[in-house]
Amino acid sequence: MNGSNPSPPSEKPAAGAKTAVRTVTVPEDRGGQRLDNFLLGQLKGAPRSLVYKLVRSGQVRVNGGRAKAERKLEGGDEVRIPPVSLVEVGDKVAPPSGFLKRMEASIVFEDERLLVINKPTGVASHGGSGISHGAIETMRALRPNQTLELVHRLDRDTSGLLVMAKKRSALSELQALLREDSEDGTRGIEKRYLTLLVGRMPDGVMSVDAALHIGLRQGGERHVQVHRDGKESLSHFRVLERRGGHSYCEVRIETGRTHQIRVHAQHIGHPVAGDDKYGDPAVNKRLREQVGLKRLFLHAASLQFALDGGRTPYVLSAPLAEDLADALERLG
Repeated sequence: MNGSNPSPPSEKPAAGAKTAVRTVTVPEDRGGQRLDNFLLGQLKGAPRSLVYKLVRSGQVRVNGGRAKAERKLEGGDEVRIPPVSLVEVGDKVAPPSGFLKRMEASIVFEDERLLVINKPTGVASHGGSGISHGAIETMRALRPNQTLELVHRLDRDTSGLLVMAKKRSALSELQALLREDSEDGTRGIEKRYLTLLVGRMPDGVMSVDAALHIGLRQGGERHVQVHRDGKESLSHFRVLERRGGHSYCEVRIETGRTHQIRVHAQHIGHPVAGDDKYGDPAVNKRLREQVGLKRLFLHAASLQFALDGGRTPYVLSAPLAEDLADALERLG
């Protein structure tokens, strides 16, 4: 390892001090990891925005050259990590004890390779953009000696299954399975959601094959819309039952685009109940007042996949969140 060594753990630098510049050799088992994720592991507690800033400014070098955040590293690569102000990284305040207990209780499955939670609504998958404690940061706080990486993400307002990998091999295999989801005729991971759609959906299964494009509104807010130049996106909606003139549905998605279910539901004229971005404000207000639905009615209910080249099947499920089940019950 080249460069100065960082201060040993016992010598806590003063606030405002800078870490030393260092060059880290990428371990063989980290081959294939994105540069931004590798840096987040090296700069514990650093916000993602700071990591991107360091990469964009050219302060991070891979084998002596500039690199993009999404670059896939190889074992043996030399990564120069610049000095970082401890004010920027900071000794982050630990998540509140009550929140830690809530997140500990959200674990629905764990083995030597995976940790799976039933993510509560309102919790971001990861921190950033003013969010101190996302799901991954909180689970790392609960498992300080365990390497944890997000396999996929859920919208902040969506509840349900969120998978984290404990081993690099599991992360790589699951990411490969997720890529299969976008290819014709193959589904590496079967993902099913439960949702309440506004209005009366037709019986049977309605498949929505509509390409989605992510745009940015003023202020940097992401907004997704159906667009012929977007990415291929396929969702299958199946009505489970009628409730109060609305449709309680299971949704199977074959692609995992940003806001896919929400935009596809809007596209067919039956937006997700409680959706304040793509939904019907008048219906949302009525549901809030009449049945107490205060958030997006969307829940990641089940995941099915197999690791070890298909030899080890996983079937994961998370019960419908209590607030959604209560609202459904009140609809009659």
